[in-house]
Parts: sequence; C-alpha cells; structure tokens
Amino acid sequence: MAEKQISFKEMCEKFDVTPRTLRYYEYIELLQPIREGRTRWYTPREVARMTLILRGRRFGFALEDIRQWLLIYDQDGSDAQNEAWIELADRQLKDLAVQREELEATVAELQSLRETIARQISQD
Repeated sequence: MAEKQISFKEMCEKFDVTPRTLRYYEYIELLQPIREGRTRWYTPREVARMTLILRGRRFGFALEDIRQWLLIYDQDGSDAQNEAWIELADRQLKDLAVQREELEATVAELQSLRETIARQISQD
C-alpha cells in the first residue's frame, strides 16, 4: 500500500506556512520531499518532520539546532535523538528563565514609571 502523499500547496495549508518557508526548509535540508519535475510531494515522514520543526520553533529553538536534532534520528535512532532533545530542552529552559526575569524586570520598571507619571499628572 502506497503512502499518502500531499502536495506542496496542501503542505502549506496544513501547517499554515508560506511557500517561501517551505522552500527554505527544503533548502536547509530540514525537509526532503519527493520531486517529480517541478512538483514536490510530501510523505507522512515529511509531515511528521514539519510538525517537529514547528514545535521546535515555537519553543524557540534555532533552525540549525532542529536540523541537527532531526539528523540524529536518521543517523543514530530515537534513543540518541531523545537524549539530544533533553539537552536542547534544558538549555532552552535556562534561556527562557533568563528572558522571563528580564521581562518581569522590564514590566516592573514600566509600571513604576507609569505610576510616577500618573501621580505627577494628578498633582498638576
């Protein structure tokens, strides 16, 4: 039984990405569609990879990190890939914690400045 393949247009629609994004992911070897002339066909494997790519982007991973992580599966299997995922996740969680602290400090500073200016306005 043949695998269900979807077209370039269907892939863009399924993941709500632009054609440019999909072509770029192919260019940097995140995706490897089947090519028939100028037509691209995406197998369930590529659909699964796209799901992982977009999840990784949502978590803030760099495309190169995602590419390397996907390559680990191809070369060493899922156990090695899962170990690499834990390392990536740990690093990203640390980065996000720093960003959260910076954001909280910025919000506090903005709130304080807003309150100071609001008091000045009400005293005038």
